[in-house]
Amino acid sequence: MSPSQPPNTSDSSHWFSSYIKLRFFTRIRRLLRLTASNKQHTPANQVFDTDTNMERERDCEGGLVILQRAVKRLHFGSWGEKEAAAEEIRRLAKEGLKTRKSLAELGVVPPLVAMVGAAEGGWTRRRAAVRALVELANGNYTNKAMMVEAGILSKLSQNVDILEESTMHEFAQLLLSISTLANNQFPLTSSMILPLLVGILESNSSIETKESCLGTLYNLSTMLDTAGSLAINAVVHHLLRLSLAKETSEKALATLGNLVLTLQGKKAMESNSMVPENLIEILAWEEKPKSQELSAYILMVLAHQSSIQREKMSNLGIVPLLLEVALLGSPLAQKRALKLLQWFKDERNSRIGPHSGPQRRRIAIGSPVSQRETNEGKKMMKNLVLQSLYKNMKTITQRANIGDEDSCSKLKALVISSSSKSLPY
Repeated sequence: MSPSQPPNTSDSSHWFSSYIKLRFFTRIRRLLRLTASNKQHTPANQVFDTDTNMERERDCEGGLVILQRAVKRLHFGSWGEKEAAAEEIRRLAKEGLKTRKSLAELGVVPPLVAMVGAAEGGWTRRRAAVRALVELANGNYTNKAMMVEAGILSKLSQNVDILEESTMHEFAQLLLSISTLANNQFPLTSSMILPLLVGILESNSSIETKESCLGTLYNLSTMLDTAGSLAINAVVHHLLRLSLAKETSEKALATLGNLVLTLQGKKAMESNSMVPENLIEILAWEEKPKSQELSAYILMVLAHQSSIQREKMSNLGIVPLLLEVALLGSPLAQKRALKLLQWFKDERNSRIGPHSGPQRRRIAIGSPVSQRETNEGKKMMKNLVLQSLYKNMKTITQRANIGDEDSCSKLKALVISSSSKSLPY
């Protein structure tokens, strides 16, 4: 062919197909050699029965033949053969981490990802590919990274209405597995994941499926760069709603605890009508100490330097509840409750310094209020606050059937003497 003539497209396609097949069979041959090498290096001091050893060899060879056939069908077979191959790869992937690694080295991840996004494959075949990917991702960081690089996040359906419950559950499982990459600082585009997660949370899916979605959101929220993009109103709303369900409360609150540390997350929570009422309700769950601790932490962040949020909390009756948690809660919940109590006490006493929690309104220069009147007002306010605290603690102690007056005295001392530095708990 002269240089002026255009290249033959069919010849190029045939050459590329031959090249792919050559690479595939080269990898299979390498795997067979590796298996044979492992057999030759069996320690001489191990004695096996001859018949048993031969049977194991036959099983091993049979397994390699099945593996070879499954990978070949996945690469070059029809849609029906690809579906059967995906089911076989799923079964083989369950055998162990080494098998999952070998399957990925044979190049099964890209065609499985392509199956997930192929509309002509049908939902049955797409589900088979998703199930195989779930098994391949189990405990294997490299396989998960390969799935992301192959474009799995853009291949998953965003329209939850057309998904069955079992399909939604498998999608949620796959996203949960892939989202663990965030713990290793692997870049994940949350904008591709959020529509599917929000859609599943809004659907009538099972608790198990919702728990997988919450786990995905939690993993993504551990990355500061990603947490800000997660703090949209829809995500915060569903997290607050699921925090009231005791089955999903801890994971939802833990995610909110990460989001509230971002500016976007704090604003989204402050503007939500369920805040702080839902969090105060959870604070009363004596049978769920972890939820109590997380709720108290979020309330601390919201109340810190926000007079509007402290006023809302006070109007909802948080002070008596905090006293009860400070007396009967877990050690961590007690510390957080005491810190919040100190802020409310300091605010009433108008003795809050510039970096110690709630901020007070400063008195303008030239105010006619004398120092003596100011001191008398502070003393009177302190007595009123102490009387209120003693009365509330006495009521709580009686409700808890605690007759030991030392516990009450100890709590009084802690409430009065605790400092109000910035968020140590």
